[in-house]
Amino acid sequence: MASGGSSTSSSEKNAAKATTVIVLGMAGSGKTTFVQRLTAHLHAIKSPPYVVNLDPAVHSVPFPTNIDIRDTVKYKEVMKQYGLGPNGGIMTALNLFTTKFDQVMTFIEKRASECEYVIFDTPGQIEVFTWSASGAIITETLASTFPTVVVYVMDTARSTNPVTFMSNMLYACSILYKTKLPFIVVMNKTDIVDHSFAVEWTQDFEAFQEALNSEQNYIGNLTRSMSLVLDEFYNNLKLVGFSAVTGDGMDNLLNAISEARQEYDNEYKPEYDKLKKRKLEEMNEKRKEQQDDKFKQDLGTNDPIRSETMRASDLLATRGCSDESDGNNDSLSDEMDADEEAEMREGDSLKRFLEKHKSLSETKQGT
Repeated sequence: MASGGSSTSSSEKNAAKATTVIVLGMAGSGKTTFVQRLTAHLHAIKSPPYVVNLDPAVHSVPFPTNIDIRDTVKYKEVMKQYGLGPNGGIMTALNLFTTKFDQVMTFIEKRASECEYVIFDTPGQIEVFTWSASGAIITETLASTFPTVVVYVMDTARSTNPVTFMSNMLYACSILYKTKLPFIVVMNKTDIVDHSFAVEWTQDFEAFQEALNSEQNYIGNLTRSMSLVLDEFYNNLKLVGFSAVTGDGMDNLLNAISEARQEYDNEYKPEYDKLKKRKLEEMNEKRKEQQDDKFKQDLGTNDPIRSETMRASDLLATRGCSDESDGNNDSLSDEMDADEEAEMREGDSLKRFLEKHKSLSETKQGT
């Protein structure tokens, strides 16, 4: 990779180097074993990844981790302290960890120039990460800084039924909509069942319809309709067969990740840059408005000259509005004349009172 100019910050260099891979998958799909196989392969080719474990409930991690959520948050203590069940404990632990995710980003940015991949292993309860606020924060934070790819691991052996396959595809599509990031579906466990049937179903509508012939109920009809709806999703889907046990399909997986990174650079990064710029402008505008409001408030309460000027301006504005109508102008003049006459009468009365008081005082002193 060519070195940048002197004006290029180190974080920009790092962001241009590392590819973040967020691994998602249903419980039992072989997600953690997939991460183990991928990590072992990258170590074998002298390209060790930076690995982060986000599953606080896992008993043991079968691969070396650079950051482990279990070192920061104790899952069982969270359950005990907050009186939560397993899923609630995982979600709360993830929420607590997310409050310190800026520190995680700092560590990743320091190592991003040395590692080609940053791999995140997420909790087995996929909905805890995918549909939680903490999962969205982590995903968006990573995507706004690094090229980010989402890998969805499917159990091939459990997807041979067309209805089950469709439910998995619908979930995969929903994750794509939620994350808005380059997306790869990994058909895991190809050492048990070959994934060619899944490739055929995504590319040949008639083949999928034939597989549904045995389903003549409402679910079968709904699945037929959904296969038409997902046609566009299939056309742009990166589907990779993989075996976490044997490592078969590793080259295809790395090629798919490389293509997904290019897709991020070409399509997703400009959108994130626009979003970051818009957010920054909104923050600056809001900060400026707050400063202007504080400045006006300080002037209005602490500056007597400014206060008098504002009151005079109000008077002039009132006078100006009154001048728009001749009738109002005449009535204002009449009121001013009456006020002047009253002041003159009060002044004459005061003079006479003072003169009378003075004469009385002189008379008393003479006697």
